[in-house]
Amino acid sequence: MKRAIGVAAAAAAFAALAGCMPAPQQPERDAAGNATGWTQPPQILAVRRAQASLIFSGQAEPGARVVLRNDEGAAYAAAADPDGRFEIRMAAPSDLLLLRPETQVGQDAAASPDRLLIIAGGRGPIAILRSGGPTRRLDPAPALGAIDSDAQSLLASGRTGTAGQAVDVSAGRNALEVESGQAGLWSVLLDTVAPNSVVTVGGQTFVWPGPGADTPDLKVERAGDGWRVGWTGPRGARQWTWLPDAIPAA
Repeated sequence: MKRAIGVAAAAAAFAALAGCMPAPQQPERDAAGNATGWTQPPQILAVRRAQASLIFSGQAEPGARVVLRNDEGAAYAAAADPDGRFEIRMAAPSDLLLLRPETQVGQDAAASPDRLLIIAGGRGPIAILRSGGPTRRLDPAPALGAIDSDAQSLLASGRTGTAGQAVDVSAGRNALEVESGQAGLWSVLLDTVAPNSVVTVGGQTFVWPGPGADTPDLKVERAGDGWRVGWTGPRGARQWTWLPDAIPAA
């Protein structure tokens, strides 16, 4: 028998994984209670390829400067329009690229705790890694978009065509039904699942290879029919993300 999990219940369930998530900042306020010096990080919502370029689109504060920056100092930037929409175009990288989204408004700046990962120059997965939360795929992922794991929790996630769609998920002792939320996104916390176990999502089967070796550096490697990423979040918590291979183009 499948155990049904609604969107709100699923959100509460994977709160256990959020122990490594940075505590949200609180805005400073003036005497009237209005927020001052408060800048929200940008949200990257989609990617498309145009010849040799990748174009990322999303939402930010109207008029803000949105920057994607890596640890080596390379940066890609664009300004959000009056509705907060932005597009950042970059030449497709030759291989692996990990970027930190950032918003700049005047003298204020807000770096996102998320990371934008581009594997194999965009020929592999393109995903938003979230410390303490579900990875969000931007490329054409299969029914199972990602499995995130740390030392304590295992979180499966993906996207359906519409919001409110039921998704059957089974793995080991887990037999669950979760309902997709906004934009068709869903996620569900799983009980202990041994490495190399079969995970079934919406009738599609996947073999989760398990987490990799515990090293402090970014580690991206092939693992089973997908890519395994070991990375460290903003507060130093180690997290592993498995990204099943994308759906081949028709």
